[in-house]
Amino acid sequence: MDVIVDKDTDSLIICDYENTQVVRWPRQGGTSGETIIPNIDCLSLMIDNQGFLYISSPSENVIRRWRVEDNGIGTVIAGGNGAGDCLNQLNRAFHIFVNRDHSIYGSDCSNHRAVYWMKNSKEGIVVTGGQGEGNHLTQCSCPHGVIADQLDTVYVAKLGNN
Repeated sequence: MDVIVDKDTDSLIICDYENTQVVRWPRQGGTSGETIIPNIDCLSLMIDNQGFLYISSPSENVIRRWRVEDNGIGTVIAGGNGAGDCLNQLNRAFHIFVNRDHSIYGSDCSNHRAVYWMKNSKEGIVVTGGQGEGNHLTQCSCPHGVIADQLDTVYVAKLGNN
């Protein structure tokens, strides 16, 4: 489950993993939320400065970009080629981060790596891990959180590394 603030609508957008939906709740004065994307296996989400939502779907091994008003299925921007360890694949996409030029960083849990996709690219670039599970400097153990600062320095929260 993940929660972000949509400043344009002054609302919370919630990735409701257990109920397979994304919902929007007003931050003030609201008594109920609305489902904005139904039937989606979501774990993490981000919103960019143009109002697009980016959602990771671990069971589908994809990261999609959505415009909420479109009511479509979203556009696959990373993965989407089945589970695997090639640079155009993911295996349990967990958390994501979208930088200012709309490039994506994603934690690829079962491949024990974090991957970067430049906007409109078909393949990612491994930024950490990808050398199997382990504790060495070139390894990760199911990375979860991923974020980059304004200089594109990447920070990854790893699960299971000592």
